[in-house]
Amino acid sequence: MTFLRHYDLKQLKIDALAGVIIALVSIPISMGYAQVAGLPAVYGLYGSVFPILLFGLLSTSPRFVFGVDAAPAALCGGMLANMGIAAASPEALQIVPVLTLFVGLWLLVFHLLRAGCFVKYISSPVMGGFITGIGCEIILMQVPKLFGGRAGHGELPQLLAGIVTEAGRHFHGLSFVLGLATVAIILLCRTLVPRIPVNVIIMGVGALLTMMLDLRKYGVLLLPAVERGLPPFVLPNLAVLGQHTGTILTTSLTIALVIMAESLLATNNFGMQFGDAVDNNREILAYAVGNLTAALTGCCPVNGSVSRTSMAIQFGVKSQMMSVIASAGMVLVLLLGTGMIAYLPVPVLTGIVIAALISILEFDLAKKLRKADKVEFFIFLAVFFAVLFLGTLYGVLAGVILSFVIVIVRSSNPPRAFLGCIPGRDGFFPLGQIREACPIKGVLIYQFKGPLFFANIDLLRSDIEAAIREDTRAVIVDAGAVSEIDVTAAEQLLLCYDRWKKQSVQLFLVRHHSEINDSLRTFGARRLIDEKAVRPFLSEALQAIGLAKPYPLEENDAPRPVLTLLPTEVSDVITRRIAAFQWAYGEDADARMKELVTDFFDENTAYQNISLERLRAFGEKVSEGKWSSEDKDRFLDMMEMAMVVRLQDQGIPDKDIRHLENKLIHYHAELEKEWQGDDEELIKRIIQFRLHREKQFRREYPASYQVFEDLRAHHREILQEEDPGLYEKVCAARREAEALAGREDSAAGKEKQAVDAEDDQRR
Repeated sequence: MTFLRHYDLKQLKIDALAGVIIALVSIPISMGYAQVAGLPAVYGLYGSVFPILLFGLLSTSPRFVFGVDAAPAALCGGMLANMGIAAASPEALQIVPVLTLFVGLWLLVFHLLRAGCFVKYISSPVMGGFITGIGCEIILMQVPKLFGGRAGHGELPQLLAGIVTEAGRHFHGLSFVLGLATVAIILLCRTLVPRIPVNVIIMGVGALLTMMLDLRKYGVLLLPAVERGLPPFVLPNLAVLGQHTGTILTTSLTIALVIMAESLLATNNFGMQFGDAVDNNREILAYAVGNLTAALTGCCPVNGSVSRTSMAIQFGVKSQMMSVIASAGMVLVLLLGTGMIAYLPVPVLTGIVIAALISILEFDLAKKLRKADKVEFFIFLAVFFAVLFLGTLYGVLAGVILSFVIVIVRSSNPPRAFLGCIPGRDGFFPLGQIREACPIKGVLIYQFKGPLFFANIDLLRSDIEAAIREDTRAVIVDAGAVSEIDVTAAEQLLLCYDRWKKQSVQLFLVRHHSEINDSLRTFGARRLIDEKAVRPFLSEALQAIGLAKPYPLEENDAPRPVLTLLPTEVSDVITRRIAAFQWAYGEDADARMKELVTDFFDENTAYQNISLERLRAFGEKVSEGKWSSEDKDRFLDMMEMAMVVRLQDQGIPDKDIRHLENKLIHYHAELEKEWQGDDEELIKRIIQFRLHREKQFRREYPASYQVFEDLRAHHREILQEEDPGLYEKVCAARREAEALAGREDSAAGKEKQAVDAEDDQRR
């Protein structure tokens, strides 16, 4: 109720509008989810009055929406189906409030145990896979109701078989058209007019069609009539527990875990987005009170709603006054508007629910994970398929187990790398990841990130022992990112120190914070400190073995230990030497560069006004002066390609074309002169990138390619005149790159011929 103390009445208009919209949108969605939970549709409205009001008064989140939602409804309905209890039966109406009561009690226990801190162990891939699996499962349950059949139950094989069976027995064409049209219209409007509550409009249109055409006469199922009145007070009958005690306790615990994890994760995400201060433990109390209140109205468990929260945010909501008004609005619906429920076609309500479920599916997250992190992508899929094939309970268990497994695996296999130096530059850099980095002669510098404990100390030892050679004089462990050390790791470090000392290899531990030294002393490894094996700086360890700058380095192509698990971390100087833009954007670098080029042309629509100064200024603005030679060349390539396409498409006057060509040609020649200070390997790399982009351009815009090639030939002529030496280097690199590309194309052609020949033989 804290929001009422300092409430700004100027915000009331916005919060009132959002509350009314949320109440209206909740009518069809909550009724649909109530049916998924095995209750009559009106119980969705009952669950949208007092539970929402009390949640709003207790919550610390100013904009999160609570109500009857997908995951708890599916778990509740699945429990009834497994128990063999018919949906909306008298027995279901007795068992569901008991289930909801225990959900509220579990949440109260979580509040008392301050269990909100454990939610951080539930990762986004786990929750995303679970929610997506639940959403797909409910959609498949609801599909038969689109065409006049009965809702399905069970896991994926049973649901698919049920759809086929129901279609054979009860398929009704008009119902299917109404349901499918509902889904299509809502999804289309969600994209075109997201602020309009189209769910409410569709519900009204469905009721209007029934009034005008008497859809029941044509075989379309309608919702049963509902009496007007506030939610009845229901005292959960614990006597129904009987032989179902274990099932109800287990399912209620599962639902409570899902409510806590899903709602807290979503609440904190929205909180970070808007800078809201969220008290996790207070939120769990609000969830508990909401569910205990829902049990007293006979409703299924209630949960946070991401989709309705997103809609409320679109209307600028800033306080839980929205929930108070939404609750009051639902009271008005129950007192004055229940008559229209009997006119609502079941396929239309089902279509509204399916469209709402589609919005919660997180396949976009799976797509991102597939590109960025294969392990987390696998976790998403594992939880997703566990829900679909094994059921929601096993999906929850799989998610929780995988969350803890991934924490353990990543702690056991942390990022790490061997480091070296770059001639003439300060700092230490990952070998293999930074091309110019070379190992210091006779020294292994090993960087380890994360806690050092019993599960990963062997990894450190084996990495280092595999890299020690006859000429190795010292092993320096850069522990600047080691957060803690346990007794096993401390003991093992001491053993390694003694064993390597016998091999005339000195071990140093450097750059760690002082608490690590406290742990070493406590765990019996004080000798490392006494014998100066612990140093505050890496340079001090090198000095201890008689090395000072400039450090003696091995040849760049000499064999050296390389680990690839440590993300590249480089100084600003090195960032300018490697392709910083490619480093930042990875696979999306070309797409992002094209966007920048488009921005430039959009800002400079008068082509005759484009100058070298404007080109340089734009490049400096978007790069902040940190682009490498490769980045600048990529940018100018994209610029020339985009210019050629625009010239071909827009009918630009010849004088403007010549002006723009001249500026780009001279800018390219100017950039190439910057290569004078760079090595031939860099030039080769740039030329290889050029050939690759030219090949793509020729394939995508064959009609424009010749104009582009003429531009290239012209600026090569300028370079030959102004800098013959650099011109020869560029030409040599181009000939080498073309020869390499020719060999690769030839090999690919032969491989294709061999595959075709094998196919012919098989045929």
